[in-house]
Amino acid sequence: MKSISLLLSVAVLSLATAAAQSEEHKHGQPAEAAKAQSEQPAKAAPAPKTEAQKTFEAMRVLAGEWEAPVTVTPDIPQMRGAKLHVTMRVLSRGNTIAHEFQEVDKPLDFTKYDHPLTMIYLGEGKQDIELVHYCDAGNRPHMKATISPDGKTIAFDFVDITGPTKFGHMKRAVFTLIDDNHHKEEWTFVMPGDKQIVAAFDATRVQTVAQK
Repeated sequence: MKSISLLLSVAVLSLATAAAQSEEHKHGQPAEAAKAQSEQPAKAAPAPKTEAQKTFEAMRVLAGEWEAPVTVTPDIPQMRGAKLHVTMRVLSRGNTIAHEFQEVDKPLDFTKYDHPLTMIYLGEGKQDIELVHYCDAGNRPHMKATISPDGKTIAFDFVDITGPTKFGHMKRAVFTLIDDNHHKEEWTFVMPGDKQIVAAFDATRVQTVAQK
């Protein structure tokens, strides 16, 4: 009897194993693997982009070379007819926009000509767009942006400054996005004694820098 019982047990075990293997083959994966997969937490959906992120991405399209005549208010005779060359580059794996301007046809000679650099980036939590302006006056004003409802106008206003302000400092910068080949800028400089000078220009693209 023991032999018969043993044979029956072996037969039942064999049938159970065969049935389990058949089920695994039918469904294409082991039962344990299916269970483990079902127990894995679902991947969270990516967080929606902030308005600052969307606008910053729109600003990255400005990468390239631009030229524009300058209008200065109040009028400065020596600036009449001046034309600026603007270079914008996307750096740091897309996290920073570098903005440079200088007078057209002037060499890069820091002993004679202005050539300020501005770094534009997303602030903490990607909730703000900020900039630091490396001014020819020897200081570095820091500004934060207010974005218009349509996302086309980005107005940076003064927050704080590092460095001497003996010769004045930049106070405000406004970018207006028109299309891929056309944008406007307005820069407000505060002279000693709080006199403000506004330089505005309507820039046209002269060269594109390919961005992925």
